[in-house]
Amino acid sequence: MSEAKRFMAAFVGSDVAHGQTHIGNQRRNGKTEAKSFSVREPLTEQHVKDHLNGVSGLGAIPINSSNCVKFAAIDIDTYPIDHKELVNKLELLKVPMCVCRSKSGGAHLYLFLSDWYPAADIRDYLSEVSSALGHSGCEIFPKQDQILSERGDVGNFINLPYFDAKQSTRYAVDKDGNDMELKDFLTWVDEHRISMPDLEKVDFGTGRQFMEDGAPCLQVIVSTGAMEGVRNKVMFNYGIYLKLKYPDDWMERFEDGNARYCKPKLPASEIVSLQKQIAKKDYHYQCSEEPMCSYCNKTLCRTRKFGIGSNSDAEMPHIGGLTILLSEPRLYFLDIDGHRIELSTKQLQIPLRFQEACMEQTKYMPPLMKSADWQVLVNGLLHDAAMIEVPEELTLSGQFKELVRGFCTSRISARSPEEMTMGKPWTEDGKTYFQIKGLQDFLKNHNFTSFTRPQMQQRLEEMNNEQKCNGFFKFKKDDGTWKNIRVWWIPEVKQEEIELPVEDKTYEPPF
Repeated sequence: MSEAKRFMAAFVGSDVAHGQTHIGNQRRNGKTEAKSFSVREPLTEQHVKDHLNGVSGLGAIPINSSNCVKFAAIDIDTYPIDHKELVNKLELLKVPMCVCRSKSGGAHLYLFLSDWYPAADIRDYLSEVSSALGHSGCEIFPKQDQILSERGDVGNFINLPYFDAKQSTRYAVDKDGNDMELKDFLTWVDEHRISMPDLEKVDFGTGRQFMEDGAPCLQVIVSTGAMEGVRNKVMFNYGIYLKLKYPDDWMERFEDGNARYCKPKLPASEIVSLQKQIAKKDYHYQCSEEPMCSYCNKTLCRTRKFGIGSNSDAEMPHIGGLTILLSEPRLYFLDIDGHRIELSTKQLQIPLRFQEACMEQTKYMPPLMKSADWQVLVNGLLHDAAMIEVPEELTLSGQFKELVRGFCTSRISARSPEEMTMGKPWTEDGKTYFQIKGLQDFLKNHNFTSFTRPQMQQRLEEMNNEQKCNGFFKFKKDDGTWKNIRVWWIPEVKQEEIELPVEDKTYEPPF
């Protein structure tokens, strides 16, 4: 099998679309600017060859029309980042993921599966992995549990490694921190494909049973001993968990936790001080503070008996993965904690409308953000949004042109030039002429009132190859007098005749 076919097999996903990205300049924060588009055609071997040869960059959409995946990824958007350290962390966690350098110098962590599995299950797993790595909140591909394919949604793509493979800056990294050649990467993929049952056996090197009913951040931090320099902060939140679960003897368990998990132990005076503080009131977990926020997994935490659902107010869900359907009017698809929702421009623009849309489509009411904060969030989403191009007939311009052609070939066509004054189109010498009022009445009868006259003129000029499309038409009336009227025109629309095949069939009586 060729390298292109092996590469294509590694990143098999959507069977209806793929991604293309045009690379721009590098911003001050180190991230490279890019313009992304989703193209409504399947990924082909030629697309892959062009990608590997440096002709055009390629993106793959992991989720297919059945909402299943065969590969998935974590996008760590941190610049710069130690790729070798990530490889070592994954080995310690016993997670079979490949670390690749992204186009901006961040990291894409790829998981390759032996079969198709539900996207929702794989997303849950990768959320645990990102939390365990201390990179909570980074993007996960697929970005949604389900896609709204019946509404034109195709999902989000991730830019693939090994663009211009012979001199690529997007390469896989081995355990020694060295670049992997394409052939070595493809061999790694073949050797590390894993099934969902085997994935569920991976305990991240710590044992998932530890604190399985508490906040995932504490579960990872305490069990792995990642407490250097933050012992007081971690123990304070650990005390909140113990007080929730063991209200009668949490203080004794707190002291035992200090002896068991803190290296070195906190002094007795600090333990007593923390116990007094926690005993005074019912505190919330400090989710927004380090180190908890780096290991946070809100979605999982909400499901746990002593997670954030047990002692906190409603929190803002993770919002991302904006895709814009370039129809008219525009449609927007957005990911809300893995749920894909459809929005109008107003619903994306106005926080209250967004809240209503979430309630209707996800059965969850997120907190209402201030307008200024919402504006910042939406501008960021728009900047990084992927576009889905649509056929012209799904735009207002396309609808207008289709109606104009229908008007010019309809049964109401004039039998003489004089009938143009009655709102009918007249065709001669390769052009169809009409008065604008006749066209406007036709459009109104077909519920199209979206264009002003200047907008109509612009579209009619487009139909005339940007040439003049209006003037005066002189004709002789039935009474022998001449009349001059203002008309518009487009090139004559030829009606195609469709020839249906005639089958030679011999019919026999049924009895």
